[in-house]
Amino acid sequence: MSEFLFEFTIIFSRPVSGGIKWADIEVLFVELGAEIQEREGSRVAVILFGQVKVFHRPHPSPDTDKGAVASVRKWLEENGVKP
Repeated sequence: MSEFLFEFTIIFSRPVSGGIKWADIEVLFVELGAEIQEREGSRVAVILFGQVKVFHRPHPSPDTDKGAVASVRKWLEENGVKP
């Protein structure tokens, strides 16, 4: 659970962090009850909140860019997940 809390805190930090590993964001989604599905190419579908949100898994670097982190944070906030 500590990894969950760490990633949760980083995603909601200001300014937006660009050094979060995508695998850690997936851990957060799973802890929130999401189902993760692989899609074509580097796409990943996250099924959570009765919605399907498709993200692009970063490569070759495992680090998620600031725009993607902001998108994840916005989606979580829109669905009542806040620190």
